[in-house]
Amino acid sequence: MPDPMRIERLCIERGLKMTGQRRLIARVLSEAVDHPDVEELYRRALALDARVSIATVYRTVRLLEEKGILERHDFGGGRARYEATDHGHHYHLIDIDTGRVIEFSDEQHEALAGAIAARLGFQLVGHRLELFGRRQPGDAAQPARGRGRRPAPRGDAGGGESGGGEAA
Repeated sequence: MPDPMRIERLCIERGLKMTGQRRLIARVLSEAVDHPDVEELYRRALALDARVSIATVYRTVRLLEEKGILERHDFGGGRARYEATDHGHHYHLIDIDTGRVIEFSDEQHEALAGAIAARLGFQLVGHRLELFGRRQPGDAAQPARGRGRRPAPRGDAGGGESGGGEAA
């Protein structure tokens, strides 16, 4: 079960003042097991406190992104989606038919990325990988491997503009 105080602790560590609504949004983000967009965060926060505004959610998410607490992802669909940066280094495989995001790690990819950078005369300081795919016919019944996170259905799970950054 996710730690409901995880994001709040990161905010405090980075010197952010924690208002009641920021605490609520931090809690909603900490409890997320998917990659929600701002509108989905707003819906979840609103279910807990009817006084929260969408403007507050947008401002808070922007602040948390600026402070390096959240990372923005563009998984398609025209909406930015978010996850905590303390989630550990991993990659994403996005099912283009369902919008499902499967998280995975791969030591071979890590080694290859470092080798490519070295061959080109660079020391790798960061990278990201997002794969987009479709299940092969006949494999639909088999569960995906990796740490799958099921986002809200397509159209419900996005949030604004696309973005970049390091892999989470």
